[in-house]
Amino acid sequence: MKHYSHLILACLVMLLSACSSITKDIKVDAEVAPETVISKYKSYDWLGSLEALNDPNNDWQPTDIDISGDIKYLIDHELRSRGLFKTTGTPELAVSFFIGVDMENTELKMDEETKKQFNQKVPKAGLVVALIDVNSGKVVWFGAATGDVQNNPSSEIVRERLRYSIKEMFKLMPSK
Repeated sequence: MKHYSHLILACLVMLLSACSSITKDIKVDAEVAPETVISKYKSYDWLGSLEALNDPNNDWQPTDIDISGDIKYLIDHELRSRGLFKTTGTPELAVSFFIGVDMENTELKMDEETKKQFNQKVPKAGLVVALIDVNSGKVVWFGAATGDVQNNPSSEIVRERLRYSIKEMFKLMPSK
């Protein structure tokens, strides 16, 4: 029995390290408006979403995944787990998100041998989620995630990166 527990522990460590390597480039941040008490809100509805893509060769998104649908699903889950529920009536919050992808992004890199700098194409992506107070029209909370675009990612990798980004964003949302 002791051998099985070591095997299970080793498998768990490998799984966790694999997840961290898939998401290690992702940076997440969030802000809440001053004097906002998030816990006073109980309902929301979707305002909409926007995409800004600089992807001339259509390399970014696997064809078998609905990015917007997955993002909405993940945000709905995080909001529900924080006591906010989608309403068909008049919501207290409006939820919106924005996806930006630049497949032509370049960054300065250093050649380790020659120690010279050069431009290298490093595609980037970002996701911003905003919660807007319906009565005032003001953004009361927003989260943002940025990261490198992976080369030929599978649907599972894209979904894991989205799941990680949104979960980490909402961890930064105050509960009070």
